[in-house]
Amino acid sequence: MVLPSRAELADQLIRLIDARLVDPLDVLLDGHEAVRSARAAIGGRAGIWAHRLLHGTDVEAVGLIARFVGSLYPDDRRFDPPAAWWGTPLGRVVVWRVGHPGADAVSYATAGAMLGITRQGVHDLVQRGKLLRHPDGGVVPASVRARFIATSGSTGERSSSEGRAHA
Repeated sequence: MVLPSRAELADQLIRLIDARLVDPLDVLLDGHEAVRSARAAIGGRAGIWAHRLLHGTDVEAVGLIARFVGSLYPDDRRFDPPAAWWGTPLGRVVVWRVGHPGADAVSYATAGAMLGITRQGVHDLVQRGKLLRHPDGGVVPASVRARFIATSGSTGERSSSEGRAHA
């Protein structure tokens, strides 16, 4: 899988924040000016956030990811997005930066979604020692992250101005 561009990531962040945080606030505040101001502020910050996620230090990026996951996907249970989420710009950046936040093991299906391959492809990689099997079943997320980095040509720190991995 390839990392998203800054623009792709910023666009997704704006859509997510608008749908999950601002729209409900707009309903509660009945179109108050503060909601329009919030939308403008988010539009202005999204590019900065995208840049930090793609080009910032690991500390900056991981901190932002924690804030986004906590704010956009609040739940009392472990963060467990649907498989398709891992193919989104934010999902690909999360795999690249942290693997799976908060999981000690992921299913073969989730590991496949994180890498953009089939469950059978994950099984083959585990058999060949390219992904680590977790002792309790599934796959170790850190090995999924390492495989993502190795196959996308990206490293832990971004240097390209486009924010895309070079395959």
